[in-house]
Amino acid sequence: MSTTPHILICDDDPVVHESLGLYLDAEHFPHASAYDGEEALEKALQEKPDLIILDLMMPKMSGTDVCREIRKTSNVPIIMLTAKGEEIDRVLGLELGADDYIVKPFSPREVIARIKALFRRIQDSESGQKPSILRFDGLEINLDNYQVKVDNKIVAFTPKEVEILYLLASHAGQVMDREQILSKVWGYDYFGDTRTVDTHIKRIRQKIDSDHPKYGLITVYGVGYKFETLS
Repeated sequence: MSTTPHILICDDDPVVHESLGLYLDAEHFPHASAYDGEEALEKALQEKPDLIILDLMMPKMSGTDVCREIRKTSNVPIIMLTAKGEEIDRVLGLELGADDYIVKPFSPREVIARIKALFRRIQDSESGQKPSILRFDGLEINLDNYQVKVDNKIVAFTPKEVEILYLLASHAGQVMDREQILSKVWGYDYFGDTRTVDTHIKRIRQKIDSDHPKYGLITVYGVGYKFETLS
């Protein structure tokens, strides 16, 4: 991440740009604007921002398609905006690799808080000891390059899926509730829908599943989840 984080706002509503821009200026965060999906993707690839605020519904190219294309080459943090507030929209955005979502109408202060939290996590990671590679029988989790191997084959994971799997695997046998996972992975005290965690866990399970599993993400009903070696 650059010394002065650069943020790209992608939304077809000028009011969103104006309101967020005022708050970003107050925090001395430089920012750029895109008003449709094609412009958003072009600027994301050319300018390489440190964080992207991405509206789900935009002309020319949807936010989900933009997110999908960005994730082919970049792990840049993405906060997705949705006016609908329906679970399917939130789940789809998260499955495509968005780091967070905010439902419209939103408070610009809340967006700024989320941005700061994401940047704090990145800075803590860069300034601290480099994370180790976790290895189990048939599973390797590497936070240095956000890569997961299952049976020595690289499997496509979103950044948040890697972080959740790493978190649980690095505390093997320890049960973590949804709020703990949200706080540790998303980097702030999360007051939203804890089903976000359930969605990610479901996707992770599908990706690490094998014919002869030697590990797994176990549901502890009424509490949360834990990583366990099964052999």
